[in-house]
Parts: sequence; C-alpha cells; structure tokens
Amino acid sequence: MKLKFLGTGTSQGVPVIGCTCEVCTSENPKDKRLRSSVMVTTEENRKILIDCGPDFRQQMLTNHEHTVDIALITHEHNDHVIGLDDMRPLIFKSGKDVPLYCYSRVAHEIKNRFPYAFADVRYPGAPAFELHEIENKPFHVLDTEITPIEVIHFKISVFGYKFKNLAYITDAGFISDTEKEKLKNLDVLILNCIRKFDPHPAHFILPDVIKLFEELKPKKLFLTHISHHLGVHDIEDKQLPSGIHLAYDGLELNF
Repeated sequence: MKLKFLGTGTSQGVPVIGCTCEVCTSENPKDKRLRSSVMVTTEENRKILIDCGPDFRQQMLTNHEHTVDIALITHEHNDHVIGLDDMRPLIFKSGKDVPLYCYSRVAHEIKNRFPYAFADVRYPGAPAFELHEIENKPFHVLDTEITPIEVIHFKISVFGYKFKNLAYITDAGFISDTEKEKLKNLDVLILNCIRKFDPHPAHFILPDVIKLFEELKPKKLFLTHISHHLGVHDIEDKQLPSGIHLAYDGLELNF
C-alpha cells in the first residue's frame, strides 16, 4: 500500500495570506503547505482519500490523481470537508455516488453544508454522496481493514485511521490510554504538530509529539498539519530527534 500527503498544512495553509515571515516567504516547495489530506492507494490500486478540504481540486491535479473510491472524514471542520463539492467531476465520470465514512455527527454536518447533494430531486450537476456512519471499531472496505482511532480535538472527538501498521492522526490534542494501545510499535505513525512552542488548546505541539514518539515507539514518525510557526523545513527537519521527520506535500510512503 501507499500513502501520499496531498497537504500537510493547518487550516490557514502555508504561506498564510499577508504574512511575510521566513517560512511564508520561503521559495522551498517543502514550505508550501496545502490543507491536510492524504491519499491511500491499496494493493488493488483502489483510492482511499482521508479528508477533503478547500485545496482538494488543486491537490488532485497536482498529484495526477483521477479517482476517489471512498473518502474517510476525520471531522467536520471546513479545512477537512469543504472541498467535497469539487468531487463532482469524479462523480460524473464514474456515474456513482462517492461513499463517505465518518461519525454520525459529522454526517449530519455534511448534510447541513451540502443539502443539495442529498435532495430527493437533485438539480443537474449536483454532487452525490453515500454516507456511512461508523463507530470506533474496525471495518472492512475495498478489501482493506481500517481501524478508527478516537482522539480529542479541543472538545470534540475526531477519528484518525489505521491501515496495517500505519496510522494517520490529524487535529488531535489528546489521546487516551485505550486508544494509544492501537498505536504502539507501528512502522509509521503520522501525527499533527502545529508549532514548536506555546501550548495549543486543540493541537499537539512539538514537545507533545516527541513525548508520544518515546512512549509509542513507532519506527518512524511524520509530522503533519504544520503551521508557519514550526519553522522552515530544511532547518527544522534536521534538528528533529532520529526517527521523526517533517512531512511535506507530495511525500509518498510505502507500507
């Protein structure tokens, strides 16, 4: 299987509009971060998208991706769902509704934000989705076992997702001991890390991530959902402890 980072930035992306800091003015492509999303390709070449934010169209075109078989949604914040309307060309081409897997709470929010996609009589050109409400237990789809990981993002529950011995978690500020058991001794763990210093009420910062790396002991840990406050890629990546890496848009992992 493969995982490609379509975006590794926070809700504002990097560069931030109007910001002239060292990161936002960097010419290094690794410092250009679209909103966080990944594409998982199964062994049968089926495509599993995790989150569909405002940069979805650009991400698909840049990475020469042409299909989405299913989408897993972590939570309902706009930087993770507002790009769903841009799935229309894929839906028109396949002639099929795109299956979305998410919390019941998230499904309700998606219906509220895209009511035209769920109307009894849809106007021509509207997207169409097939909502699947999931719980915190493993499920099988596309011949792939997917294990949800429940984490806390400020005051709401968010799902991360585990495939084989890789787990992807974004928008987390707390992980319970029960859920940590699912994350121990992985080959690859992907965690959000919004900045180096200054505790955040809803996201991990670098000291939190280093502590989790030492506790969970993955072979490799990649940071995502990165803001311009973390620093420029080429400097910060070299200063991280061995085994921890900054992810960047377009990075592909085999697992």
